[in-house]
Amino acid sequence: MTDPAKVRRHAERVRELVASVVRSQIKDPRLGMITITDARITADLRDATVFYTVLGDAAAQAGTAAALDSAKGMLRSTVGKALGLRHSPTLTFVLDDVQDQVKHIDDLLAAARTADAEVQRLAAKAEYAGEAQPYRLDDEEDEEDEAAEAENQPGTGDTDETRSGERR
Repeated sequence: MTDPAKVRRHAERVRELVASVVRSQIKDPRLGMITITDARITADLRDATVFYTVLGDAAAQAGTAAALDSAKGMLRSTVGKALGLRHSPTLTFVLDDVQDQVKHIDDLLAAARTADAEVQRLAAKAEYAGEAQPYRLDDEEDEEDEAAEAENQPGTGDTDETRSGERR
């Protein structure tokens, strides 16, 4: 089993090597404004995936992909020699669409902010359907209980006649 730290070091080295070779040795006119963002290598150090971004439209991305595909052999030999491994890892280039994902997430957040502002605007004008406080509070219960006890106590001015009159 290969040490994970060693795999990470090799992946970082692959990223650096590919970036320097693309910058200095590849003279393909199809190659656009490219940035090597990440590289990952398998635990057996046989396959490496290199992630890149391209500044420009779909045509620039397609041209850069074609240029990288045509330079794959030179890049693989350079990486293999520099890493000093028995087998040079095969290189796979993947367009990293992080910028598109970031834009999509920003659009979603802006839509959520707009919806939240609309809800806040509607909530500011809203009124309660019933009472503002639909639940009885303990203080109110105590006051009502005391008032009820005061009415029912004998000697508070009520006579039997008024009580019997109330019952009718």
